[in-house]
Amino acid sequence: MIKEHRPHYIKRLFEWHQRFYIRHFIEPQFTQLGKNYAMLKPWSIEIYGAPIRIGDSVHLISNSEDKIRFTVLGEGSIELGDYVLICPSVRISSAASIKIGNNCMVASHSYLTDADWHGIYDRTQPIGNASPIVLEDNVWIGDSVLVCKGVTIGENSIIGAGAVVASNIPANSIAVGNPAKVVKKLDPDIPLVTRKELLDNPKLEQQLLEMDKRLLSSNSFWGWLRTLFMPKRGD
Repeated sequence: MIKEHRPHYIKRLFEWHQRFYIRHFIEPQFTQLGKNYAMLKPWSIEIYGAPIRIGDSVHLISNSEDKIRFTVLGEGSIELGDYVLICPSVRISSAASIKIGNNCMVASHSYLTDADWHGIYDRTQPIGNASPIVLEDNVWIGDSVLVCKGVTIGENSIIGAGAVVASNIPANSIAVGNPAKVVKKLDPDIPLVTRKELLDNPKLEQQLLEMDKRLLSSNSFWGWLRTLFMPKRGD
């Protein structure tokens, strides 16, 4: 579909259904889930093991083809700070510790793993070597990035799409490639605007609600059903 055809009340019912699903099926699986979260298609979020702690105002975006997967085994743990964005098809697997700071963004198909998952010489060893991963505040992980065990990525840094991060990246850097290398430093004189500035607006929810009402005001129930079963060019 090119545009949203649901009437506003249908969309609100769908959102209610998502919230119900999160409260009854997703929230109990997390060790901690903060307030003001948003999860798109929460039935496509897979959670295995504990502890997994999620901060405030975290957004998890998934769908049936591109699931988000959190996995903790052995002595592992996963911790997401506030205002974190996790995009579709991201996998986060821990046997040591993975800490993601405030305002971090992890793009689609990225993989954070703090273990080898097999021994180098004993391939039957289930976890192998493990070492913590730390993403400091405001880190941006690009599409299809692999972050390996033992890595710390300094605050504000950006990892370019497809990079393999096998060693530490300093703060305020842009790193690309396999293995990832710093190619540019951020300008300290340019202020950084983070997700906190966007989401820490007490009027944001009401503004989005009013915008939705305006955009969907011309949609009808029967028109929406037609687009589901008899779509036309331009729908």
